[in-house]
Amino acid sequence: MKPGRPSRQRPPRNSERLAPLVRLHKFLSRAGVASRRASEKLIESGRVAVDGRIVTELGTKIDSEASVVEVDGERVRIADPEWVLLNKPPLVVSTRSDPRGRRTVYDLLAPEHAGLFHVGRLDTMSEGLLLFTNQGDVARDLLHPSRAVPRRYEVLVDPPLPQDLRTRLEAGIELDDGPARAERVKVRKTRDGKRLILELTLREGRNREIRRMMKVLNVRIRRLRRVSFGPVDLGSLPSGGWRRLDPEEIEALETTAR
Repeated sequence: MKPGRPSRQRPPRNSERLAPLVRLHKFLSRAGVASRRASEKLIESGRVAVDGRIVTELGTKIDSEASVVEVDGERVRIADPEWVLLNKPPLVVSTRSDPRGRRTVYDLLAPEHAGLFHVGRLDTMSEGLLLFTNQGDVARDLLHPSRAVPRRYEVLVDPPLPQDLRTRLEAGIELDDGPARAERVKVRKTRDGKRLILELTLREGRNREIRRMMKVLNVRIRRLRRVSFGPVDLGSLPSGGWRRLDPEEIEALETTAR
């Protein structure tokens, strides 16, 4: 596992810098070299040097602004935070490559975004908001169950609905990997009045969670779309389109991850 070429990007804005003294494995993770656990393995294997000296002790702290850190002889720097929001269409897979030759979310992004992490996933038929970033540690913190970051979805379904649907969803539906619940449930009609839209807010990101909940309730899903993740909204971005997050959105995500 080798880092990329030394970054020529500007240093992070002052408000986004790491503290001057930071653990080495966290520095490597923020620089996009590897996850924190994988960075620990790099340190233990003697592949990381600080100011010209090999460091193998876990928990070592460095000056993130002054220390020269190298992995396999290559200088490591922390690049500016970069976040991209994609409106994922259906029939696109949330992976870097697909053995079956299907389009992936990275096919829809610009070539310079190929190295970004995707923040969670959407299943093949689901659509909507999907985030990408070079801040791997922030992404992992946002996805950790302890953060309970709210995700809001719009689910197009056919009527009629079970009379106790809202009560059961908010109380919790028993799934094979434990109970799953919606924190908030709203129901509204489509413009033509023929179908219904469920607005669901969940704080977990389990695999196909909403689809499994609806199956237990015997509700057929016509369309499933994520419209917000934490403080970031999908807005009017067209299907298949992407945009960079602005500094205020990035700061809000970093605050949510703390």
